[in-house]
Order: sequence, then C-alpha cells, then structure tokens
Amino acid sequence: MFKKVLKRIFQVLLLAFIVIQFIRPEKNRAEGISNNDISKKYTVPDDVQVILKTSCYDCHSNNTVYPWYAEIQPAAWWLDDHVKEGKKELNFSEFAGYNIRRQYKKLEEINKEVKEGEMPLDSYLWIHKNANLSDQQKLALTSWVTAIRDTMKANYPADSLTRKK
Repeated sequence: MFKKVLKRIFQVLLLAFIVIQFIRPEKNRAEGISNNDISKKYTVPDDVQVILKTSCYDCHSNNTVYPWYAEIQPAAWWLDDHVKEGKKELNFSEFAGYNIRRQYKKLEEINKEVKEGEMPLDSYLWIHKNANLSDQQKLALTSWVTAIRDTMKANYPADSLTRKK
C-alpha cells in the first residue's frame, strides 16, 4: 500500500510539473535601444559598454539574454522575479528617464557595490563565469561612474543631487 501511495504522489507531481510548463512569464526583451537608455544621455566607452552588457544588462536592462534553463518552470518564474527586482532597483535602459537626484544616487550605488564586490551577484556568477569583474574592469566601471558624477556636480546645484537632511 505504501508503494501505491508513493506512486500516486509521484504521478500527481509529474502531472503538476508538466502542467506548469505551459504557464510562462513574458520575456524581458525590447527592440532596439530605448530613448531613455543611459547611452543616450552619457557617453559610454566601448570597454564599459562591454562590461555592462556582460555583467549587468541581464538583470538591469530591458534586454535579458536567457540561459537554457529559463525554458523550464519553475526556474523561469524565479528568473522573471529576479529580473523584475533588478530592473526595479536599476534599469540602464530607462536610466535617462530618472530624475537627476535618482541618477546621481544610482551611480553612487553602482560605485559602492562594484567596489565591494556585491555586484554582479554570486548566484549570477555561478552560471555566467564571464560576468565576473576583474580588478581592471572594476576600475574602468567605477572610473566611468565617478566621471559622470563629477560632471553632474559641475553642472547641477548640490541640493538637486542630494537630499537635504
């Protein structure tokens, strides 16, 4: 009798697994470059653009390159949630649409998280080994971010860049 119960449980789980394969989240893919893309407002050097595409854009843009397992549920749901959360936090495809204070703050956060090795996430690096940033890439990225922030400081009043306390 125990074998029959186990067999029935397995059958139900298998059926559920098959059924959920037909419930798919929408892919994060946009045509072309958005009018609000960071590259439309700020110059992005080629080496930095390569870093952003390789290490950041899957979770922080409107164009994700999906791994093979994104076709299997529930992994696709997990990835969809992860991408939505990443884009909510920072979206390079919509960056120029942020107000100047938010842009400045997001650049500060990029600098901090890259320097501290918090981005890209370890869970992303397990599969995307080429997304791991070398010291030289971290320096290129943080130097670029610092240059943009310095330009902002020169062109905007200080109180428009930071919150008053």
